[in-house]
Amino acid sequence: MKKILFANMPFDGHFNPLTGIAMHLKSQGHDVRWYSASFYEEKVKKLDIPFYPFKKAVEYDQHSMDEVFPERVEIQSQIKKLQLDIKNSFVLRAPEFFEDIQEINESWSFDLMISDVAFTAIPFVKEVLHKKVVAIGVFPLTENSKDLPPAGLGMTPSDTFFGRRKQDFLRMFADRVLFRESAAIFREMFRKYGIQPAKGNVFDVLGKKSDLLLQSGTPGFEYKRSDLSSHIRYVGALLPYSGKQMPLPDLGDKLNAYEKVILVTQGTLEKDPEKIIVPTLKAFKNSKHLVIATTGGSQTAELQKRFPEDNIVIRDFIPFNDIMPHCHVYVTNGGYGGVMLGIENKLPLVVAGIHEGKNEINARVDYFGLGIDLKTEFPSPEQISNSVQKVLSNSAFSNNVKKLSMEFKDYNPQQLCEKYINELLNIPAQGPDVYSEYL
Repeated sequence: MKKILFANMPFDGHFNPLTGIAMHLKSQGHDVRWYSASFYEEKVKKLDIPFYPFKKAVEYDQHSMDEVFPERVEIQSQIKKLQLDIKNSFVLRAPEFFEDIQEINESWSFDLMISDVAFTAIPFVKEVLHKKVVAIGVFPLTENSKDLPPAGLGMTPSDTFFGRRKQDFLRMFADRVLFRESAAIFREMFRKYGIQPAKGNVFDVLGKKSDLLLQSGTPGFEYKRSDLSSHIRYVGALLPYSGKQMPLPDLGDKLNAYEKVILVTQGTLEKDPEKIIVPTLKAFKNSKHLVIATTGGSQTAELQKRFPEDNIVIRDFIPFNDIMPHCHVYVTNGGYGGVMLGIENKLPLVVAGIHEGKNEINARVDYFGLGIDLKTEFPSPEQISNSVQKVLSNSAFSNNVKKLSMEFKDYNPQQLCEKYINELLNIPAQGPDVYSEYL
């Protein structure tokens, strides 16, 4: 059995998808441990996995970035804020992560590091410590392609002559102008540590510097690329580990009393219910549809008082795998895991989110005909109402989601991850190779 160190950028969307893989590998007898920000310690210890906290690395998360990096507060431009975040939150943290991991390795010499693909210590662990590194694609593929526009702008691919020339220009502009500073800093770090610099933006480089990139999702939810790197493997929807399930709330006869059931959420990270939840509740209160809203624990009691209508149910949390089979449309800000869970449950979507890479996820929802992308952080009740009615009345959306859900079912994420990791570590396969078709 092998010693495997998990590591992640200090964001929930980078941590949660790794937990299922970690628990599966642990169940196979591997010595699994975890390095991350201290606020993940309790979650990791609940999984009975030894934990190493950040020491030299700066502690921050998606809620504290303005406090930790105060210069971002004054920036109004989203592009400039993104540039600053890539530099401060990702690139400049790489040596700190690496020094912490070096210290871990001195007392516990690990065989393999598994991290989210945005974890900026990947090249240093692989090429300075000479460890095997597996990157996990916790959001849509960011690898540059001659067939696509640059990742991060939420653009969909074009197959026209002029559309492709525009994509060519934008890829060049993104690398040489938009993300030039962060890429230059990263290359200089590489030279300092004796690492061969690589071309491309930071996230493109991180994927290419890994030994193996296991991409959450399936080919049917990703743009076609003629130049996909040979070390990338699709493994299906990587969702958080779930132990003891919460009971489904008692909804009485409500699930069968209304014409359609609409599920709305902003995930557990977005604390402002005015973005999506409130507009959705306003759009459908006292309607013929049942609306089920999950708040993630943010302002639940206040919303229940504000929207006492019989056709509205508001809860902190509801187990989605239990409630989604009863629903007909899913309104969400577009978190990657939540979107894939909706697809698995054959739910057409209405999505509204731009930041934290949600523009890329939501663009794919629209491009593949799985739902409607409202391309905003603050949709109006009218936008949500019109889009939900369109999705419910047009069977093409539900047919497309059902087709993709069947593709998702063909993938067993944990077993595929184990298979590819075993191949990388030269661990002999146990039993027949039933997954050779995915190579």
